[in-house]
Order: sequence, then C-alpha cells, then structure tokens
Amino acid sequence: MFADLGYAAKAAQRLKNDNREDELLNSRILFLMTYNTTLDFGELFDDYQLAESINANITRHSKHFPKSGRKDPPTAIDIQALSETLKLLFNLSQYYPEHLSDLAKSAPNILKILCRIHLATPVLQPPVTYLVNALLNLSVDRDDKPHKDSEPNPWFPKPDQYCNIDRFISILDNALHTYTEEQLETLVTPLVTLLRKVFEFAPSHVRPHMQHALLPSTTDRSQPLGQSNTLASRLLRLSNSPVAPSLRESVSSLLFELSDKDATSFVRNVGYGFASGFLMTHDLPVPASATEGWSTGQSSDDLGEKLTNVDGKEINPVTGQIREMEPEAEGDEMTEEEKEREAERLFVLFER
Repeated sequence: MFADLGYAAKAAQRLKNDNREDELLNSRILFLMTYNTTLDFGELFDDYQLAESINANITRHSKHFPKSGRKDPPTAIDIQALSETLKLLFNLSQYYPEHLSDLAKSAPNILKILCRIHLATPVLQPPVTYLVNALLNLSVDRDDKPHKDSEPNPWFPKPDQYCNIDRFISILDNALHTYTEEQLETLVTPLVTLLRKVFEFAPSHVRPHMQHALLPSTTDRSQPLGQSNTLASRLLRLSNSPVAPSLRESVSSLLFELSDKDATSFVRNVGYGFASGFLMTHDLPVPASATEGWSTGQSSDDLGEKLTNVDGKEINPVTGQIREMEPEAEGDEMTEEEKEREAERLFVLFER
C-alpha cells in the first residue's frame, strides 16, 4: 500500500537529508519494501539518486571513526541509522545487481568503519554483522588492476595491505571462541564467505598471509590435526560439524581454496580424515598416495613425497600429525595385509 500511494519516492527523497532520524526511518521503510512489493527501485536509483544518498550517509558515519581515535563517538541513533542503511544496501545489492557499481563506492568507508569500530562482546552483533553482510556483494578489485586517478585499492590498502584481512580473521577467531556451533551456522557463515571472496581476488603476495593465518601450522602437527585450540584447528572441527551444514560446507570450501583448489595440497594441509568427505561429495579425485600412505606408511613417488612431507618432516597423511610425534603403537604391529584390509574397510566407510 505504501508503494502504491507513491510514498517510496518521498522516502528516497528524504534519505538525502543529513539527519540520522530521517536516515533511520526512511532506510527501514525502503528496506522493508524490497520484500514482496511491486516497487520499481530502478526509478529510485535513476530519478532520486538512491545509491548516492546511501553512499553519502555511510561517508558521514565513517567520520565518527577517525584513524587517530574516536573524537566524536557515534550515538545510539547513529548506530541504529547506520545499521538500517547497511541492511538496505545489502538487499539492493542482492536484488538489483545492475546498480552494484554505484553501491560499491561505499566499500572503502564500510571497510574503514569495520576496521576501526570497537568490537563488543559477543563480537557478531549490529552493526558489525551488517558491515560484513554489506561487503558480500560489493566487488573486490585485484591489486594489480589499474585504479582511476591512481586511487589505492581499499581492500588491500597501502602501506598495510593486510589490515582488512587481519580484521576479518580477528573477528572470526573471536566468534569461534564465543558462540555454539548452532549459533555459528547463522552468524559466521557470511564472514567465512567474505574471506573466500577476498582470497579469490587477493594479490599474490597477500595470499600466503591468509594461508599462514588459517591453515594448520607445524605446531598444530605435534598431535592429530583438529585437536588443538588454534584457529586452524577450530576451523577443521567446524568442517565436520553435524549441526552446521552451511558453515561446514563454507569452511571446507575455504580450506580447499586456501590449498589452491588442489586435492593433493588439500590433503597435505588438513589431513585425509578432514579432506575425504569434501573431495568425495564434490566428485574430486582422492590422491592415490593418500590411501597408499595410509596402508603402508610410505610412498616413493613424487606425489606421495608432496603429500606426506611438510617443512621437511614426514607426516601421517590421514591425521596430518608429524610421524615422529605419533604415540608408539601398543601390541603387535599390523601386517601389511592387515593394514591393507583396514584401509579398504575405512575407505568404504568414507564413501558411505
């Protein structure tokens, strides 16, 4: 009814006002009108400069977060207005992708706010959740792509090209310490999706930084992977979560992409125990040396060497643990025939 009476245009017009109460109310109205209405938002973009109004409001909010510290901290109404604007931006970017190039002009200021805002406890609450969501559909420029008028890339700004990535990872680490797996399913999946998107477009010298932060380290390999309390281990456990299917898939995809989408590197990085389910459900070939190394504890070819050695140390390709740190087997050692039968039995279980 609101749309039929032509009030959407008035809401878009009032969104131009430099007033936080107007911003809050009119952003909320327009956000609700993105659902189940016949409203033509194209007209609001073209005739009422909707994208420009959203960008201007987010720019105003970013001024509450100067690099030197909060001299003019945002009020409660500022935070509420920012949240409503971000929600509107996300829906518009989702439903009207033809206007993404205009909305993407807000990315630098959204990143600035997200990097400088105080993180409350628990960490994933408004406006942080809305800041993350708002970035999901905005394009990430490659660092080697020419920028108009030599503008810096806001996703990988100089001189600290890692600042945004480190902030995303810090929020992720904080969240995994705070929420249950059921809560993480809803709250963290967008953040993991954002990390996947950034890694895809990250310049070559930034990718190793993400891999170092999110993949298991040599220290993690002092025991079977996934058993420590590091960020990498917690991600591995989530990749097998029975109660968070969307997050499980997103985390597994992130780990696979951090492994350069190479099955052998993936198994080496996370262990066959964590990798097998993802590889099989996505019809990706399982490296033969994984099962050979499993059954015999050794492999002589180059692929097996790549799979069973990390930083010059031999690892168990199934558990990812450094072999010399594995506990000594109790009882009689299995014969080669018994090892092969056990490997076949477990392989059948994985296929199921």
